[in-house]
Amino acid sequence: MHVAIGSETSGNRESQLGREPSLARRRLPRFASEKMIRRCIFPVSVGAAMSLVSLSDRASAQGLSASPSGRATTEVTLSSPRQEGQPAPPALKIRIDYGQPHARGRPVAGALSADLDTIWRLGANEATALTTDADVVIGNLTVPRGEYTLYTRTSRAGVWQLIVSKKTKQWGTDYDATMDLGRVTLRSRSLATPLESLTIWLIPAGGRSAASGELRFAWGTREFSADWRLK
Repeated sequence: MHVAIGSETSGNRESQLGREPSLARRRLPRFASEKMIRRCIFPVSVGAAMSLVSLSDRASAQGLSASPSGRATTEVTLSSPRQEGQPAPPALKIRIDYGQPHARGRPVAGALSADLDTIWRLGANEATALTTDADVVIGNLTVPRGEYTLYTRTSRAGVWQLIVSKKTKQWGTDYDATMDLGRVTLRSRSLATPLESLTIWLIPAGGRSAASGELRFAWGTREFSADWRLK
């Protein structure tokens, strides 16, 4: 409508205006609609802002707090040599996913005092999960590719053992000795500087030799380790 009117001659426009003396009123609904849009948008914007404030108020009212421990992952990638003219073979991975507790001023010697001389989940909350895409050997224990749970047999003064369990996806304290794949005796050493948070590493040996490395974990004043390699 607006384009058609704009393209007419003066005479036609006067004739059109004569036939439609309320042309100004015909344009009013457009302006009125724009005002209506502004009136609608403003309350919506205010409403959205009020909703955000309301959510913030509810969060404060609920007394939300941070979890005392987080979740961490260590992973090593195993790659095969690429043959000329062939696509690269898919990479294989070894991965450990674990709950990461923090000392927060408590004395820790590899584990908290309450977790010494017992079976410990090697982490916090959910069970510590080992996933390997290839058959590996940890220490002297053969671990076929698949999913497992890791525990430790702790000791205040003696050796520690890494326990590989075939039971998976359970809560960390749910240990069943009948599901053990096997146990590995760990090397240990004392740390001069205590480590605040439990940390697990899968450290590749590097170089062009067969894939191998070290599985290491430490917390507080103690560190433990075992070798790993492809079978």
